[in-house]
Amino acid sequence: MIDKVSNVKINAYQSKNAVSPLRTFNSKQISFEAVLNQQYEEKGKELQLSKHAKERVLERGIDVDTQLMTTLNEAAQAARQKGATNTVLIGQDAAFVVNIPNGIIVTAISAEELKNNVFTNIDSAVLI
Repeated sequence: MIDKVSNVKINAYQSKNAVSPLRTFNSKQISFEAVLNQQYEEKGKELQLSKHAKERVLERGIDVDTQLMTTLNEAAQAARQKGATNTVLIGQDAAFVVNIPNGIIVTAISAEELKNNVFTNIDSAVLI
């Protein structure tokens, strides 16, 4: 039979080398949340094409070069600063639907297909 143990106080062991939840960096306290947010923002700066968007770019003959990606990244950053979440970036040759928080280009539409096209679930548009 097991006897019940009562009136026992258990103290947490604390090592002298215990890691603090805050670390000192350049004489400032930085929380885990701040570091995580910084990493998230840095990651979110470069847009990535989703599998679907890659297929649409190939099907529709849209030329996505370094210059266009730079322009799209700048436009997405402007939308991010305004608090946008789902944005359509509209250029002369194509339009791109972008999920701003995830930094993903969801789909691409050629200039010919832009006429009489309706974009849904979009909270902003940027002309590029």
